[in-house]
Amino acid sequence: MNQYSDPKDLKSFGKIAEWQEEMGEKFFDYYSTVTEGDSALTAREKALIALAVSHAIQCSYCIDAYTTNSLQSGADEEQMMEAVHVAAAVKAGTTLIYARQMQRQVDKVTM
Repeated sequence: MNQYSDPKDLKSFGKIAEWQEEMGEKFFDYYSTVTEGDSALTAREKALIALAVSHAIQCSYCIDAYTTNSLQSGADEEQMMEAVHVAAAVKAGTTLIYARQMQRQVDKVTM
């Protein structure tokens, strides 16, 4: 992690509610409703999605948390790596689709 990040922050994440308790509680209620337990998605599927997103947004805290969560939810290393590859492929595609904007601009400028 960079010099501004501290792995201990992950363990004290709940403290974010201290300076705005109402909003903090609403966030944690929403967060737990969405991420915990089985619903339309299993807890393992949710953990793998969160792990993939963590890599796509490059959140070191999230990567640590959702690696652990994925393992605890029954995912194996191959599934975890495949989820990361899915995120990488989607992110690459997102980057490449903007090439269409570049191509349109080239057409506009050179016509």
